[in-house]
Amino acid sequence: MTCWTIFFALNVVAVAQTDTPQNKLPESAAGRRVAAYIESFNSGNEATVREFQDKNFASALLQRRPEAERMQMYRQIHGNLGRLTLRRVLTAENDAISILVTAANGESLRCDFSFDAEGQYKITGLSIDQTEVGDEAVSDSPTPKSELELVNAVSAHLDKLVQADEFSGVVLLAKNGMPIFQRAYGFANQAYEVFNRIDTKFNLGSINKIFTKIAICQLAEQGKLSFDDPLGKHLPNYPNQNAAEKVTILHLLNMSSGIGDIFNDKYANLPKERLRTINDYLPLFASDSLAFEPGARRRYSNGGYIVLGAIIEAVSGEDYFDCVRAHIFKPAGMENTDSYEADAATPNLATGYTLRAGGSGERRSNVYTKPARGSSAGGGYSTAEDLLKFTLALQNLKLLNSEYTKWLLAGMEAAPRAHAQKSTVPITEGDLGIAGGAPGINAILELDVASGYTLIVLSNYDPPSAEKVGRQIRAWLPRLEN
Repeated sequence: MTCWTIFFALNVVAVAQTDTPQNKLPESAAGRRVAAYIESFNSGNEATVREFQDKNFASALLQRRPEAERMQMYRQIHGNLGRLTLRRVLTAENDAISILVTAANGESLRCDFSFDAEGQYKITGLSIDQTEVGDEAVSDSPTPKSELELVNAVSAHLDKLVQADEFSGVVLLAKNGMPIFQRAYGFANQAYEVFNRIDTKFNLGSINKIFTKIAICQLAEQGKLSFDDPLGKHLPNYPNQNAAEKVTILHLLNMSSGIGDIFNDKYANLPKERLRTINDYLPLFASDSLAFEPGARRRYSNGGYIVLGAIIEAVSGEDYFDCVRAHIFKPAGMENTDSYEADAATPNLATGYTLRAGGSGERRSNVYTKPARGSSAGGGYSTAEDLLKFTLALQNLKLLNSEYTKWLLAGMEAAPRAHAQKSTVPITEGDLGIAGGAPGINAILELDVASGYTLIVLSNYDPPSAEKVGRQIRAWLPRLEN
C-alpha cells in the first residue's frame, strides 16, 4: 500500500451531512475545486499544476513544502499513476470530499480533500491512498470534532470491525509523542486463545525498508558510501554486471533500478527454511536482466532492497541484522524489534492468519508463506510502542543528521547534500507514510510532524485490515476543531 500525503492540515470545521455515494461531484465551491484538481493533475504540465496550487491551496499548505518539492512530488506521483478518472464520490460534505479514482496504471485510489469551510473553500488537506475495489466504505458515525470525540469514534469503529472479524491487532494514535488512543484486539494465537496486547510483536512486512534506508543514510553520513556509487563498487561479484555498472544506490533507494522482485517462481518453489540471511535471497533475482534502464522509471522492487542490505553488510563489515539492531533499534530504545527467526521461541509474537491459504474460506496460519527470517526488504517484527519510539528518535535526530532526516521525510528523489551543515534542532516538518502487507500481515506507520500526529496500526490479518483502519482515522483527523 502506498499513501501520498500531499498536504495535511487541522482545524477545519465540519458542518454538513454525508451524502450517499454517487458518480458526480457536487455543484459547490468545494466540488469545483476537486474537479479542477483532477484536470490540472491530468494535464501533465507543471506550470498548470503550479498555477492551480497557487490559486486553490490555502496559504498554510503552500508554506508546508517549498515549490520545488511540491513539483517533484507531482512528477513522482503523476509518473507512477498517469491520468486519473473519477469513479465514485464517497462523501461530499461542506468541508470535505472523498472520491475514488482509477489511475491510468490500473490502480484504484481514494483521494481525501478538506476545505476551509469558513473562508473561500480553499484546499487545506489532500491525500491519495491506494485502495481496492469494494473496499470503499467509510464509517457512518458522526464526524468527530474534538480529540475526545475522535477517541470514542475510533473505539466504536474498531468494535464494529472486530465484531465482523475484519480486524485483529493493535491501534496506536499519538499526539506530540503521547498516545491518545491505544488498544489491542483479537488473538495473537487463535489455537491457544492468547489475546493480542499493546506490546505484542507483529510482522511489519515492508515497513522494515525504512530501517534499511536509514542504515544506508548513516553510512553515507560517515562518508563510507555515496548515493551515486554503482552497486558494483561495493558488490564487485554481483551476478548481473550490467546492473553492477549502471544501477546506483540512489536507484535502489527510490526503486528506479529495474531490479526485479523476490516473490517469483523461484521463491514459490524454494523451501522457506533456507531463507535466513541476506545472501540467501540474492539467487532469487540477482542474475535476472533489468526490467528497464536504471532511472528511466519506477517499479516496486523488493530485490533492490535486498541488494541494499548486501551493500550495508559489505560497507559496514557487520551482519545486516546486527547493524540495524545496534545503530537504529538500540539508539531509539526499540527493545522489542528484530527480525526473529520463524522456528525460534520468541515470546509475545503474533501469528498471522490468512484467508488466502487452503481454499476453505477459514483463517489459517500463514506459516507456509513466510521465509525463515525476514530481510532488508521486510519481514521483521516490532510493537506499536517501539514504532512510536522510532518516530521520536527520527525527529530528534538520534538516527540521522538534520539534512538526511529532512530528505527522508520529504520523499525527495535527489540525494542530500554530501557535506550538510550539522544541526541539533529537532525536525518540525515533513511526513512519513509507509505500509507493509502479505498473507496474514498488514501494518501502517504514518507520521505528520507539523500536526504532531502519529498513527500506527498493526494487524495479523490479511491486507487491507490495517489500511482500512488507518484510512478512516486519517479521514477524521483533518476535521478536528481547536
